Amino acid sequence: MLHKFIINLLLLPGMLFAQHTIKGTFSPPQDYKVVLLYKVTPTLSNYLNNTKVDKNGVFQFALDSTATAGIYRIVYAVPQEDYNFDVIYNGKEDIELTFNSETGLKFIKSEENKLLSAYTNSLYSVTQSISNYYREQRKDTMAIRAIFKNQREMQEAYEKKANGMIVSHFIKANKPYIPKKYENISTYVSNLKTHYFDHVNFKNPILQSSSFLQERMLNYVFGMRPDGIDEVANYKKNIDRFYAAMKTDLPIKAKRILLVDLWEQFKDLGQDKVANYIAETYLMDIAVELNDQQLIRDLMVLINTGIGEKAPDFSIEMTQNGKKVTKNLSDLNLAKQYVVVFWSSTCAHCLNELPNFARYIKNRPDVKVIAIGLEDGPGNWEKVKQRFPDFIHVYGAGHWDNEIGNIYGVRATPTYFILDKGKHIISKPNTLEDLEEFFDLQGMPSE
Repeated sequence: MLHKFIINLLLLPGMLFAQHTIKGTFSPPQDYKVVLLYKVTPTLSNYLNNTKVDKNGVFQFALDSTATAGIYRIVYAVPQEDYNFDVIYNGKEDIELTFNSETGLKFIKSEENKLLSAYTNSLYSVTQSISNYYREQRKDTMAIRAIFKNQREMQEAYEKKANGMIVSHFIKANKPYIPKKYENISTYVSNLKTHYFDHVNFKNPILQSSSFLQERMLNYVFGMRPDGIDEVANYKKNIDRFYAAMKTDLPIKAKRILLVDLWEQFKDLGQDKVANYIAETYLMDIAVELNDQQLIRDLMVLINTGIGEKAPDFSIEMTQNGKKVTKNLSDLNLAKQYVVVFWSSTCAHCLNELPNFARYIKNRPDVKVIAIGLEDGPGNWEKVKQRFPDFIHVYGAGHWDNEIGNIYGVRATPTYFILDKGKHIISKPNTLEDLEEFFDLQGMPSE
């Protein structure tokens, strides 16, 4: 008995640490250095391990017996939220894949993941056939009925293949609206939109743990664009419909994750009106309920600095008629337009870019620049600002913890805001090229 017990103890480490693997090959190999592995839950991504990508682009993770079935996320670059992909691990099989940034992800081993890929490709092929039929304005109704029949049979076949597998959750949830008879394009698109979430079980923890709900949300909000309604109104309508579909079934933290992602998408696109609609209609209440102070601050920054909003006020020490005076931004009456630029005398990119900006803006006498230096100390700033005598300079003590920078949500330098005569924000160019394009479209100022 003791002998058998000792043998079992010796075997246990091997049983524990030698279950299955996730192996992959990245190409081109020189573009990848390290990959990270996470186990994803409905509200968290739990870090598990990292490994190097070798000179041939190969990486491998060993999964022991503690690695439970579910959704795993492979991160291959930063920012992590942009450079990752999910894999299904059922606890029963090895996973092998290839990944190319242009051609995408392909699974070599893993019945679960290969089946999902095959289903996705088949669904895309049928969807293209439907799109081609309506785009070509074909009159053969039997042809479209045949396509719909093929789509229905394909869906049923894949659901049958996936029975008892994790992948079945995705195949069933992705089931599209399939007409039982001929429909013209307007009826079909309307029904497609109405029934888009019919088979999505928002309570399903497998779906919550993957990127499926996020992708479904984005495809619906950005993809459904009927004629006869302006873009902003259409986005708002789609957001309302998505929220109505998921509001009762998702835990509040999962709602937060999805809505923050949607809010950030619109923020990055410069669609401040839509982003602020999400914040004011849905997300702010969630942030307050969760006591998420950072999210509340982020939402308020965009609300206060959105396109069309009055620029947050701050005081400016300046010289007028040989005397030093203090004025508020809102009180200035010096130009038809203003550029508020946040920079730093310790920012190499700023020191390269601001001379070009100064030369460009010098040709626009109808524009006044207020340059806010985010600094740890005044010494270097006092020297560097002399290079830009046409700017109104404001010293921003505390660098990244400066009050003005905080209310404008500045996370990088240089950051630009363009204001009209009444100090309303009319543009937030991401780069100097964007700023120049904004002014170039206005043409040169009249003499």
